Amino acid sequence: MNSYIITDADGNWVNTIVSTLEFAQEAYPNCTYTIEVEPEVPTEFAQQIEEQEARMWRDSELSSSDFIVPLSDHPQRDAYITYREELRQWPSTDAFPATRPELGE
Repeated sequence: MNSYIITDADGNWVNTIVSTLEFAQEAYPNCTYTIEVEPEVPTEFAQQIEEQEARMWRDSELSSSDFIVPLSDHPQRDAYITYREELRQWPSTDAFPATRPELGE
């Protein structure tokens, strides 16, 4: 499926749809169908977005495991404490944002 810009015989915009070419031709006969190309995100912005998403994931992991820290009898408490420390240090490592820390056993 592609995004198509539909124009009439005079070149006026009619609609923009995401579909197959066959569907566009059936739905808009006697029109012109141009594939809409998504703008490329500059590399520096793509990197910033990737890092921001990684930080959001990390923050979510930390929040979801907050309750374990005060539970001295939790079976994986030590593993979670180590994991949480790795999550906190992760943004300052060479592995950030490509390789996420994993909870050990």
